[in-house]
Amino acid sequence: MLKQRILTAAILIPIVIAIIFLFETLWFSALFAIFVAIGAREWAGLCKISKKYQYLYSLITVLILVGLYSVNNSGLYNSLILSGVVYWFIAVILVFSYQKQHNLLSKSPLVLLVVGELILIPMWVSLTVLKSFPENGSTLIMLLMLLIWGADTGAYFVGKKWGKRRLASRVSPGKTWEGSIGGIVAGIAIALTYVIVSKEISNHGMALIVLSILTVSISIIGDLMESMVKREADIKDSGSILPGHGGVMDRIDSLTAAAPVFVFGVVHLGIGA
Repeated sequence: MLKQRILTAAILIPIVIAIIFLFETLWFSALFAIFVAIGAREWAGLCKISKKYQYLYSLITVLILVGLYSVNNSGLYNSLILSGVVYWFIAVILVFSYQKQHNLLSKSPLVLLVVGELILIPMWVSLTVLKSFPENGSTLIMLLMLLIWGADTGAYFVGKKWGKRRLASRVSPGKTWEGSIGGIVAGIAIALTYVIVSKEISNHGMALIVLSILTVSISIIGDLMESMVKREADIKDSGSILPGHGGVMDRIDSLTAAAPVFVFGVVHLGIGA
């Protein structure tokens, strides 16, 4: 399984990096919309609706993205990013209530489909907004990806070596407090490296490090949220398109939570240019 994960990551990561740095905003947004479309279909599967309606839900999601890009309204984009931030802080309550055996997650497929849009659309909007920064948009997206990848890797290896105390045993038995701390420490190291290399240390250095810690922390909630929905649906993986990783939602669950929080912070700190 680990070999499969490494091989898939070795193929996928260079593709993602190429999309980030080699494509203009239009094509970047279009290519990430493909990931969103696949993720939407998988999410609809977790909602236990038929395959026909899974594809319809995916199509509706893509049409919404096309409409949003066509309108290109900064006020609307900012509102959607804020809605993503608000949702993910509500998700903290949902996850830890579930852990305490108080399930606040709706069992209605319709409500869960709406939740899927609240998860996927703000993520895509956040990445599109970040990409549109003329000077450092691509670099900041790369930082966001490195924070998530680094935190995931740090959490995996620290958790495997020293993990003892379960973070949320009812939601995701494999996650530990030690692993989560390892992930946050990895995130701090990545943010500190970026601050030093980019010479942001005199401008927004400390604020960016704090934002990175918050981003990594909320990315863990994104992972737990999907685990909770999968547990309720009695499904192990959202899909099987990525060998060793499961589905696309299994790979972007952390990003769905991290992207709105990170971009909201970047915009309001004035880091983007």
